[in-house]
Amino acid sequence: MRPREVKRALAARESDRPRIRVAAVILIDDRLVLVRQSKGRGAPYYLLPGGGVEHGETLAAALVREVREETGLICTPGPLLFVNDSIAPTGQRHAVNITFLATVAPDASPHATDDPSIQAILLADVSQLNSYNIHPPYTLQLQQAIASGFAGPAGYLGSLWTAR
Repeated sequence: MRPREVKRALAARESDRPRIRVAAVILIDDRLVLVRQSKGRGAPYYLLPGGGVEHGETLAAALVREVREETGLICTPGPLLFVNDSIAPTGQRHAVNITFLATVAPDASPHATDDPSIQAILLADVSQLNSYNIHPPYTLQLQQAIASGFAGPAGYLGSLWTAR
């Protein structure tokens, strides 16, 4: 093989690379901001606001952009809370989720945006998080972090997968 062919053979195709997704834990009046989505005809599921990091974009800039696009909120990124993988059992999809604590202005209120993937924006009571189909499935870790006042260290949660 020539050097260029070797380089191409070793390089992963773009679709084979993990997707990097940032998410924000935002509390408003002691309630957690969630966005509701569904894919196709599947049941709705809930996500922390956030989304994919674009090439050349910092994690903080991606978080601010995605939260604004999905909720209309202007957030300030805070400390790192969790990192986890979401790897489909088939191996066809792999996301690396990086979750930050974020703050918004005291009088901030989320509102509908033009994002077609968002069906609704909720302010969820933290004690009721078990009643929501949250993706990735880190409800317990969210509740523990909130209950501790986010006092614990950032942590890797391993691979968490839930089919949509």
